[in-house]
Amino acid sequence: MTDHSHTFQTKLLHNKHKADEETGAVSVPIHHASTFHQTDFDQPGRYDYSRSGNPTREALETTIANLESGFRGFAFASGMAAISTSFMLLSQRDHVLVSEDVYGGTYRMIHDVLIRFGIEHTFVDMTNLEEVATAIQPNTKVIYIETPSNPLLKITDIQAVVKLAKANECLTFVDNTFMTPALQRPLEFGADIVLHSATKFIAGHSDVVAGLAVVRNEQLAEKLSFLQNSFGSILSPHDSWLVLRGLKTLHCRLEQSSRSAFRLAHALAKEPIIEEVYYPGFSFHPGHSTHLYQAAGPGAVLSFRLPDENAVRFFTKHVQLPVYAVSLGAVESILSYPAKMSHASMPSEERKKRGITDGLLRISVGLENADDLLQDFQNALAAIKRYDTPTRGLQV
Repeated sequence: MTDHSHTFQTKLLHNKHKADEETGAVSVPIHHASTFHQTDFDQPGRYDYSRSGNPTREALETTIANLESGFRGFAFASGMAAISTSFMLLSQRDHVLVSEDVYGGTYRMIHDVLIRFGIEHTFVDMTNLEEVATAIQPNTKVIYIETPSNPLLKITDIQAVVKLAKANECLTFVDNTFMTPALQRPLEFGADIVLHSATKFIAGHSDVVAGLAVVRNEQLAEKLSFLQNSFGSILSPHDSWLVLRGLKTLHCRLEQSSRSAFRLAHALAKEPIIEEVYYPGFSFHPGHSTHLYQAAGPGAVLSFRLPDENAVRFFTKHVQLPVYAVSLGAVESILSYPAKMSHASMPSEERKKRGITDGLLRISVGLENADDLLQDFQNALAAIKRYDTPTRGLQV
């Protein structure tokens, strides 16, 4: 049995799935079966078809529910599958309120897909509670939060928005990908559904695409279970096992990456060519005090703004250690260009309105030696300074 007094770090390793009940194996078995033998059609048993339920996937689902302090968890084929399935709790003519600088894939789902089914939306600055309250409509059914947001790391007061939602009979969804339950547990602040791209920090090794959702009560569990089975966008047994394996090292990975991110953020803030650094660990970061209240740390993701796209091109050609790629939250540092990667599906004018400029870069700090990473960034910035001109005529 799991001791509920254990810390989060210990719970990652010591839970009901620490050893297989039948064999004693200390790794969850991978059940690749697509279907299950039924001995009696009147009592078909716990499993019948893997879309509806699979022992390996169920191990992941119960584990993440426990870690997020939720009632039940669900594992999906991707983060967007988890988000999209959750949005299917909405009906025609319902309205959803969304953080304005939400992840580009979520923006696309809301702006280009849900609207075709008659589901309305409004993007708001979720850090402004007055704006949130004003934007709630009689048909608003969901308030969707990202905190910290992607890619500007804006902080939303989860508890305050939940109070507004409950007063207006709305559900609250929170994308917790950047923080993971290691640093932030939105359900404990009253949120109804917490969502993850488990591809990121939870799995942590750039080798699986997965999504997770955890709900706070039985009623929501029944509804989301029906939708998961109906849509069928479930996580495979092998990928479920990979995510479970990644979870075991989540605490130590995130702890080291966060320490390195802290050092990198402070070093970048001193560089004259960098116009701004977005990082919740700064005392002057908007929402810093709120983040301290609802999260156990600033995390391992930060963004910084260079003067323009040409400076970005030059920087990315000279930096050597980070992988220059889509995604985040892996053992290797990942440098991303939101304008052409995570938020490419968002129109240029919408990006600029949200402060996602052509000079913005996002870095997810990995497990490299922090000194090596700092030196690599300083070398790339020094290269820009050597070849910069008053007209920004950088030659890549």
